[in-house]
Amino acid sequence: MPPPVPHVRKRPGCGCLLLVIIQTVIIALLAGTLLGRLSVEDYRKLHFGGPHFGADELPPLNEKWSEGRGNTKIVRIPLTGMIMLDDSARIWSTGGSASFALKSIRRATNDPEVLGLILEIDSGGGGITASDILYNALLEFKAADPRRRIVCIFGDVAASGAYYVALAGDRIIAHPTSITGSIGVLIQALNLRELAGKIGISDVTIKSGDHKDLLNPLRDIDPEQYAMLQEMVDQLNARFAGLVEKHRTIPEEARPLLNDGRIMLADQAVEAGLIDQIGYWKDARLAMAELLQKDDLVIFRYDEPMRLSGLLRRIEGFNPFTILQQPREARFLYYRGI
Repeated sequence: MPPPVPHVRKRPGCGCLLLVIIQTVIIALLAGTLLGRLSVEDYRKLHFGGPHFGADELPPLNEKWSEGRGNTKIVRIPLTGMIMLDDSARIWSTGGSASFALKSIRRATNDPEVLGLILEIDSGGGGITASDILYNALLEFKAADPRRRIVCIFGDVAASGAYYVALAGDRIIAHPTSITGSIGVLIQALNLRELAGKIGISDVTIKSGDHKDLLNPLRDIDPEQYAMLQEMVDQLNARFAGLVEKHRTIPEEARPLLNDGRIMLADQAVEAGLIDQIGYWKDARLAMAELLQKDDLVIFRYDEPMRLSGLLRRIEGFNPFTILQQPREARFLYYRGI
């Protein structure tokens, strides 16, 4: 009789491991959803002792200790990527988006313990209105308490609309390799008239007014419409330039650098008066301590609660071709960027 075959315990395959991972993610999402069912009124009472703010005024973000020890509360807020107040293109996370930054600023504004914001910017710009809304929210943060201060620190790039936002800061710091500038406004579109003619595509437009098909890609732009758009760009640029003049001291010899939309490195930006100094995170902390005249800084950050319902809404609304599917007027507004 042959000896019995020894029992060999099989290792779980990739399929079992994948199943465990999926189950863990589902449990975490469900837990976040259940924990997130705290009512707005309970949330207010828990944090501030009374029903003083609405859900959008005091967004229910998770507050986490980042670093430092003391009694002077500071919040660090990231602002990364395209500045647009729409998270439909970010399925898995909204951290760093313009929408998340706006929620964070509003949360900090209505927290009386917060005396400072450190805005960590890494963005090449975006929509005019989105940039202006963030800029105004930062001003409202400071207006709520005259002791408050804002420090902005630039990452790889903080140009155009991102620099527009930073103008609300009391101190602007850039890394030695940061790119900034690009002060100006543009309206951009494609003209496909010649290509369409070569492949047999013709334009049929029925419109209610001469300018209703403004920037129609299948015909050349009319000189009158070009002048109209140029006037619009000039007006928007005048607002941008006016804010630079309001918040920054620009040497006379550097003014030509601000009128042609150029980008520049940190050392040139210091000379032009666009930023205050070159440095790193520790320098941003020191600048905040100096502005507040406090040494006991404790820094927090916000995270958005992980909820299954929110994830499903983002997945449902996600569409990589969102811009192409918008009405012509919406596409025009999208291209009106800074």
